[in-house]
Amino acid sequence: MLEQGMSVPAVTLTDADGVDFALDAYQGKPLVVYFYPKADTPGCTNEAKDFAALADDFAAAGVPIVGICKDKPAKLKKFADKYGLRVILASDESGAACEAFGTWVEKSLYGRQYMGIERATFLIGADGAIRRVWPKVKVKGHAAEVLEAVQAL
Repeated sequence: MLEQGMSVPAVTLTDADGVDFALDAYQGKPLVVYFYPKADTPGCTNEAKDFAALADDFAAAGVPIVGICKDKPAKLKKFADKYGLRVILASDESGAACEAFGTWVEKSLYGRQYMGIERATFLIGADGAIRRVWPKVKVKGHAAEVLEAVQAL
């Protein structure tokens, strides 16, 4: 997994409207990027709703929020519309961003091993360097903790 001080990799994603964009397009301003396993599941929904609820505070600090998973853009669009999410949801169908950030990991559930996305958040500085990493995120209170770190920049 990427660590504090490392540079954000050049990756291209597709937003919920099917438009491609590169993370380095945000160079020059801070950015929050969070990875989550699957849209419209309980933990991922709560995390997205928590970030969306604080979207005005993040915007006031000049920091966009990008949530990334491997779901198709159409599913992300339904997810965003269903819950009124005001964050950028991005599809990483190829897994390139997950691999580059180190969030595509081996997981275990009921003794079964499989590959999946580890819930993690990255605070990226205006210079493109990672300022803080939250690996293995627990959803409750996480968005507020990230906002505190953003406001401390």
